[in-house]
Amino acid sequence: MKRRNYIDDPEKREKIEKLLPAGKKKWVRYDEGALLYSMGVHSFEDLAKKAKAVYHVNRIVLVNTEKVDEYMELMCADDPAEY
Repeated sequence: MKRRNYIDDPEKREKIEKLLPAGKKKWVRYDEGALLYSMGVHSFEDLAKKAKAVYHVNRIVLVNTEKVDEYMELMCADDPAEY
């Protein structure tokens, strides 16, 4: 069974791109976050885990984008060549 991918769904892509400039999307799933941060799903998943921004709600995994942003600014901005 193939998992639905938000990146492949044009309607979801449009919806996320509309929310991005307004900064309204605090909680995202892995697929949405990968699209917002322009990276692969597994790379975003690893980043979210390192930032300790992953929350499990029943069977849904949500990522706090504010924590991811803070982590990237504090840890990654010092040495961009490291990643």
